[in-house]
Amino acid sequence: MRLWTWAAGVLLALAPNSFAQPVPQFQVDPFWPKPLPNNWLLGQIGGLAIDGQDHVWVLQRPRSLTADERGATLTPPRSKCCVPAPPVMEFDAEGNFLRGWSGSSGYQWVGREHGIFADSKGFIWLGGNAENDSAILKFTRDGQFVGEIGKIGPSGGSNDTTVLGKPADVQIDEANNEVYIADGYGNRRVIVFDAETLAYKRHWGAYGHKPDDAKTEKYDPSAPPSQQFGNPVHCAKVSHDGLVYVCDRTNNRIQVFKRDGTFVTEWFYEKNTLGNGAVWDLDFWPDSKQSYLINADGENNVLRILRRSDGAVVGTVGRAGRYAGQFHWVHAIAVDSKGDIYTGEVDNANRVQKFKPTNGAPK
Repeated sequence: MRLWTWAAGVLLALAPNSFAQPVPQFQVDPFWPKPLPNNWLLGQIGGLAIDGQDHVWVLQRPRSLTADERGATLTPPRSKCCVPAPPVMEFDAEGNFLRGWSGSSGYQWVGREHGIFADSKGFIWLGGNAENDSAILKFTRDGQFVGEIGKIGPSGGSNDTTVLGKPADVQIDEANNEVYIADGYGNRRVIVFDAETLAYKRHWGAYGHKPDDAKTEKYDPSAPPSQQFGNPVHCAKVSHDGLVYVCDRTNNRIQVFKRDGTFVTEWFYEKNTLGNGAVWDLDFWPDSKQSYLINADGENNVLRILRRSDGAVVGTVGRAGRYAGQFHWVHAIAVDSKGDIYTGEVDNANRVQKFKPTNGAPK
């Protein structure tokens, strides 16, 4: 079938795929977020999430700031600036700070903040990846503790269904009211719980196998693919059509599963990457078909735009560096309903950046 349109008085023939979702392109917004109040300074960004209002939830690490950076808090003060910002912070899409909170009495806070999700019912879920961070914590939007999956303390390994092992990320599958956890820095699995009762449901390792905590050889790009997830398993994200995309970071791959853990396929990226690996986080392009995946690579410091149907790289954003629009250890990513990308960096970059689509909103 051939479609036709008028342009400058001339009838033009259009190919049938002319109305397909274009590959998104982006430009950094160097003024996001707006200056923080209270002499606050951000530490390493442990996680990012977008809620139903397109508000941005930032999980940052106050304890990662150096003595120089938190000089105003020392006794006596070392300098006029600064004060660590609260670990959980909410911003609107324009970059205005809305609220922030930290842990309180009655439960144990995580040792090092890692991974956050804002669900459609108004709850905030977060985790940590320090030693003994064996839980995911659930809160109201204003920081009231609701419950936890697991318990802060020693991990029982990748087949223990009662505690976690330094989980890296958490997401709620709203369609089935289930919690998916990339578990993570200590364990080597995806594990699923009921989002209401917090009861265990199932777990799996690489290729859908039972996970194994036995020591594995150091990653070798010339060796056959590992039959186990590496450390860390850094994300587990569920698409609208029920596929689970897992960031196997140090094995430089995304593995795709059905909700029940059945293995579907895998895609490799920059297979020669050593060190911290090439697949750190991902999120979905918010068109109706979730046509693309936006994939953060914190070792090569680039965002890859992947065609979700086959994992092909169809575009990139950024490069290594410290200017606006560049990255140093880009660690976390979140995409809002308008296609704005938010990125968070760790090591000593300690910032959140916003990238706006320049070739049209998602459809």
